Amino acid sequence: MEATEMVSREQVDKLERIAFILKTVAHPMRLGIIHLLEQHPQLSVTDICDMLGSEQSLTSHHLQNMRLKGILAVKRDGRSMMYSLKERDVSLIIECLENCQCNM
Repeated sequence: MEATEMVSREQVDKLERIAFILKTVAHPMRLGIIHLLEQHPQLSVTDICDMLGSEQSLTSHHLQNMRLKGILAVKRDGRSMMYSLKERDVSLIIECLENCQCNM
């Protein structure tokens, strides 16, 4: 890139959004939650804990974090809180990384 080339505001915003999503999901449990929610439109905390074999308090912490950052949506269904993916771009970014030919 030449020094005279400028990155548009739109490109900067897009890169910042991608970085925000990557920072938000950069944890194995959060990636596991997203993977489950790709397979199932809605899941409760109990469902997620059972499928991941995780503790409810830790799982709830991760769900709350992703909800507050706009990645997940939540709605009450009786006594349960049902979580779903709100930000579908997350799946696309993760899929891209999974298909990367990186040497690890």
